[in-house]
Amino acid sequence: MYLAKFIFDAVDECLRLGATTAQLCVEYFVEAIINLFGDEYLRRPTTADLQRLLHIGELRGFPGMIGSIDCMHWEWKNCLTTWKGQYSRGLGKPTIVLEAVASYYLWIRYAFFGPPDTLNDINVVDRSHVFDDIINGRAPQVNFSVNGKDYHLAYYLTDGVYPIYSNSTRAESSLFAQRQEAVRKDVERAFGVLQARFSIVKNPTLSWDKVKIEKIMRACIILNNMIVEDERDEYIQYEQVEGSGSSHVDLTYSTDIPTNIANQMDVRTRICDRQGHQQLKSDLVEHIWRKFGSDQDNN
Repeated sequence: MYLAKFIFDAVDECLRLGATTAQLCVEYFVEAIINLFGDEYLRRPTTADLQRLLHIGELRGFPGMIGSIDCMHWEWKNCLTTWKGQYSRGLGKPTIVLEAVASYYLWIRYAFFGPPDTLNDINVVDRSHVFDDIINGRAPQVNFSVNGKDYHLAYYLTDGVYPIYSNSTRAESSLFAQRQEAVRKDVERAFGVLQARFSIVKNPTLSWDKVKIEKIMRACIILNNMIVEDERDEYIQYEQVEGSGSSHVDLTYSTDIPTNIANQMDVRTRICDRQGHQQLKSDLVEHIWRKFGSDQDNN
């Protein structure tokens, strides 16, 4: 681990500690960060958090959007030989996948770490717990309106090939693609900032133990969120705009839905409804064109 190596060299000259002792100090430090601050800085979004995210999303042209989701790959230099096949894609080097949801101000709201590189993003999502609260009835309902239609499920923006809209002009589709690409890059910016702040995440991990690697990643995300909270005044421009728009969290909605199979399957079907996704995308195209299309004409 590069962070550990740096610490080894520093304490060797200043404190005369051995490498093993320094490594143990790093492990204790990582565990302490997780135990002391994990519940606060890797918490589920509160009602206030959701309302703020919805407000920012609506101002940027995406009502109902509460963040963007993507995967980052961390190279595992000392991956066990017996595991290299599942953690390597083709002739590439072994990597471990981090799936994360990030907001505009780079707070990482959700992190799922550990899948091998051979899984694509869709398979990682299927393994992760990103939608568990919704499926199990523990998430508050989010209501918003797009293009005159009401929706009741918030969404994340992700990458992928933008669809062709038969009912929209090329200019409308092009503007939508530009706006979505700009907003979707929030999570990529968060990954870049995370790597810039912590060299141990940027460079290949040298640890043999996957559990310790996961703890290092989790601790770095917690520290990143602490820094983001301290510097969040830089993003206050969105929070000072009056009016919350049409997006809001339903405070009267009961999250105590019986977690039986029928309810869970019904919610999962709604989450995976391709026709519903297509309708939402079409409405967003029209909404963004009405909101920002005049700027295109002026240019």
